[in-house]
Amino acid sequence: MDAKNNKLDLSDCPSCVSFNLRKAMRAVSQHYDRIMAPSGLRGTQFSILTVLERAGPMKITVLADCLVMDRTTLTRNLQPLQQEGYLKIVPGLEDRRSRRVELTQAGKKVQSAAMPYWQRAQDEMVNFLGKTRSKQFVSDLRIAATTHQQL
Repeated sequence: MDAKNNKLDLSDCPSCVSFNLRKAMRAVSQHYDRIMAPSGLRGTQFSILTVLERAGPMKITVLADCLVMDRTTLTRNLQPLQQEGYLKIVPGLEDRRSRRVELTQAGKKVQSAAMPYWQRAQDEMVNFLGKTRSKQFVSDLRIAATTHQQL
């Protein structure tokens, strides 16, 4: 802490990938969440429903891998969606001990209704960054998202 200005000294953080990525992630998440608020979904919830809408039912472990989320965090995120009736968790097809997540009709409906809000947030973010920069940024993020498998 800088005693003179009563500010936290972050001078050693400008090159830290983790610090800057997490800071950017929070800012971007807040942007999407603010715009998507009228839909009743947060960005994470929308992502879960969208993956299920596009890929179909899947095991919780597969969904967690797809979202690069640990299983316990995903399970916590699934609970409110299940309580709202947007998805259901059923026994797996091959192994009844495994759990599979399925999107319900209500889940499809709320995901579809949230899409215009997401599109607005997306368009604003792309316009802010610029199309070329945005495209490169997403490409870089996709590469970064695979580091857990390669490091």
